[in-house]
Amino acid sequence: MLGVILCGGQSSRMGADKGLLKLPADTWAQTAVDKMMTLQLPVVLSVNSNQYNEYSIVFPSGQLIKDNETLEVRGPLCGVLSVHLQNPLEDLFVLACDMPLMEAGMLKELFSIYKQEPSNDAFVFTNDGEPEPLCAIYTAKGISYIAQLQKENQLTKHSMKFMLEHVNTFSVPLNEEQKKYFQNFNAHAELNGL
Repeated sequence: MLGVILCGGQSSRMGADKGLLKLPADTWAQTAVDKMMTLQLPVVLSVNSNQYNEYSIVFPSGQLIKDNETLEVRGPLCGVLSVHLQNPLEDLFVLACDMPLMEAGMLKELFSIYKQEPSNDAFVFTNDGEPEPLCAIYTAKGISYIAQLQKENQLTKHSMKFMLEHVNTFSVPLNEEQKKYFQNFNAHAELNGL
């Protein structure tokens, strides 16, 4: 399994690259890497071509996987498929860099379920019945199926939620206390108190 930190968004509402924003100690991207590394997994960062140079100053270039521009897909799904194409045999544990409140304990919980339920293709938390696809585990088998749909122009929506509807997904409902960990931040006004 490979840990994947998704950093490839446009950050247009934030006005600055979210993965390189600083928490008191480190960048959001590094904070996400550190949490993922508590699972003792190798970790890569998914970035787009506009971010690559800036990220290569902060992270080893071998840890960066650039979006595959031949894919006619955008957003997080492009990042996931790009990592998969370079690591086709690896299951992927995906975490968006803009969830700075995420706790390593939540990652450990999902990882434990993944090990107990090997017949599934994806593992996600659900928030009031809606999946949280940006902190989730996707098996190589499940992503391979989605990649094949995309190749055959049968992927009618390029969203992570749409992907989840097409693979065997194991869902874990969040309790009220856990929901705060999944808050993502898109604008400076939302950062008060972080």
